[in-house]
Amino acid sequence: MDPLHQFQINPILQIVIAGYDVSFTNSAFFMVVAVALIYALLVFGMSGRALVPGRLQSLAEIFYEFVANMVRDNAGHDARPYFPFVFAIFMFVLFGNLVGMIPFTFTFTSHIIVTFTLAATVFVFVTVLALMKHGLHFFSFFMPHGAPLALAPILIPIEVISYLMRPVSLSIRLFANMMAGHTMLKVFAGFTVMMISGLGAVGFLAGLVPLAINIALTGFEFLVAFLQAYVFSILTCLYIRDALELH
Repeated sequence: MDPLHQFQINPILQIVIAGYDVSFTNSAFFMVVAVALIYALLVFGMSGRALVPGRLQSLAEIFYEFVANMVRDNAGHDARPYFPFVFAIFMFVLFGNLVGMIPFTFTFTSHIIVTFTLAATVFVFVTVLALMKHGLHFFSFFMPHGAPLALAPILIPIEVISYLMRPVSLSIRLFANMMAGHTMLKVFAGFTVMMISGLGAVGFLAGLVPLAINIALTGFEFLVAFLQAYVFSILTCLYIRDALELH
C-alpha cells in the first residue's frame, strides 16, 4: 500500500454551504478526539484533588508543572498570564501526535494546513501582544540595538523577513517530522509483510530485521511526538518573551 495513503483526508460527514465544501473529515474527527482526551484528563483527573494523587491526577499535574516551568524559564515571570495559551498549544499538539500513533487513526499534525494554522495563531497572538504592550515602539524590534543607522536599509528588511518566516518554520518543522516518521513506519511495515509472506522460512527470518527496525522506529516516534510538542511550545514561549521585552 502507498505509504502516503495514511495522510489522505476523507469526509465523514459531507457538508456543502453556499457552494463551499465544509465537510466533517477524519482530520477534524481526530482533532475532536484529541480535545476530548485532554478535557477528560484535566477534568476527571483533577475532579477529586486528592492529597495522594491517583494516576490521572498525577499525569495532569505533571503536564501542568512541566508547561508552567517552561513558560517561567523561557518567557519570564511577566508571561504568567499567557500560560493557558501555551498550555493549550502544548496539549493539543502532543495529543494530536500521540493519537496518530494508534493504528487506524489519523495524524492531523502531519498536515501543513493544520500546523500552519497553529503557527499563524501563535504569530498573530505575539504580534498583537507586542503592539498592545509597546505601541509603535514595537517596530524598533526590526532594528537591532546598537547597530549603525547606515545599515538600516539592509538590516530592517532582513529582520522583517526573519520575523515573517516564523510561522513558516514553526509549521514546517512539526509537519515534516510527523509526516516523515509515519512514512518510515509504513515503509518498514510493508517490507516486513512482504518478506514474511513471500519468501517462506527464509523470508520469515529476513523479515525480522525490518520488524525490529519498525519496533525501534515506533519507540523513536513516541519520543518525537513529545519533542515536537515541546519544541513548538518552547518557541512559542520565546516569541512571547520577544513580544514582552523586544529582545
